[in-house]
Amino acid sequence: MKIKLYEDKYRDDMIFMVLEAKDALGRVPRINADLLDVKANYFDRGDRFWIAVNGDDRVIGCGGYSRIDGTSEAFVHRLYVKASEKRKGIGSALLETIEAGMRESGVTVSRVHLGEPQTQWFESYAFYPKHGYAEYAPRYMKKEL
Repeated sequence: MKIKLYEDKYRDDMIFMVLEAKDALGRVPRINADLLDVKANYFDRGDRFWIAVNGDDRVIGCGGYSRIDGTSEAFVHRLYVKASEKRKGIGSALLETIEAGMRESGVTVSRVHLGEPQTQWFESYAFYPKHGYAEYAPRYMKKEL
């Protein structure tokens, strides 16, 4: 597994992986609009987005961040791991990469917005606290970087 900055050549493979990940969790597999143009929604704004690829150069995970204007804070966005690749450290490696990118760009607080109902987002509610995040409002967690 290798983590690298997103490139447009991975767009369709990444979108398919995200849809598959949502379907595996029993959610309606819809694509988030920001993933249709990662360059415009992340890189052109000064934010970053990464993908994890396997040995066959296929996307098995993704995630990025977007800064909160006027602050030194940012939100983690679209952290997904392919269903068949979960529990192998890919999500943790992606989150560490995202947080390192945040620190490099001057971000001091990482935030996440979790979905509801919690029963559908149980993985997120369990994952982030293992990485030092604490709930500060319903459906929101943060971590000092």
